[in-house]
Amino acid sequence: MVNLLAAAALAAATPPALPARPASEPAMFVVRDADTTIYLFGTFHALDGNEQWFGGSIRNAFEHSNELVLETLLPEGPDAAQQLRQAQPVSRASGSFLATTRIAISASRAQGMQVENGADTVLRHIAEAEGKPVEQLETLQFQLDMFSKLPSGSSPPHNAKAGEAIQQEAVESLPQTMARMQSAWKRGDQMVFVRMLDQLDASSPDTYRMMFTERNARWADWIAARMQTPGTVFVAVGAGHLAGKDSVLVRLAEKGIESRRVY
Repeated sequence: MVNLLAAAALAAATPPALPARPASEPAMFVVRDADTTIYLFGTFHALDGNEQWFGGSIRNAFEHSNELVLETLLPEGPDAAQQLRQAQPVSRASGSFLATTRIAISASRAQGMQVENGADTVLRHIAEAEGKPVEQLETLQFQLDMFSKLPSGSSPPHNAKAGEAIQQEAVESLPQTMARMQSAWKRGDQMVFVRMLDQLDASSPDTYRMMFTERNARWADWIAARMQTPGTVFVAVGAGHLAGKDSVLVRLAEKGIESRRVY
């Protein structure tokens, strides 16, 4: 639920065109000690269905892991939509955020990208098919409760028509923004997400703090605690949580846990 699609829409940020780079795998990092290895894979929550990203070092790390850990486990099956409706908070802020999320998802679909093809969903289904345990860092209810506490937005501009024009332009540019972000994700380019996070921090610092800063710190605490138990774990969270000045990797480094980029 809490994902880069919504963050991109909230930030209304269209990353600038970047120089062409050789195709590569999405970014993945690893932290390890003598008896514990934790892979940290940055996901993209809506993709075009081309699963070529799940190969090479990423697949090797996944197959050698004892368990998969995702941000949250969304309801699946015939009653999934009903479960989501029943759990959704009804505050003005959460309603606004969920509406923004729907806009971002629609923009993704305009580029042939589906949440059903997102890296999180693909990894979950493969793990379940292989009998690999799947855990979550947060419950769905926690995320929905967080929505209810998000700021409802800044005050409207003095020139309402100008403000509406800017908002409309941002919405219209979202399909291209999502396509550029997907392309950057596939080649492991973290800078696009850094720019998006900076835009969100500047436009809504409270939203940025709740969606990224605070959650990244909690997840780093979880990883540090998990390092005390032997085994190999594949942790998959939105790519934005592994980028920028407040990333999970930064929080781990502050605890003396160094990470290394695998790809």
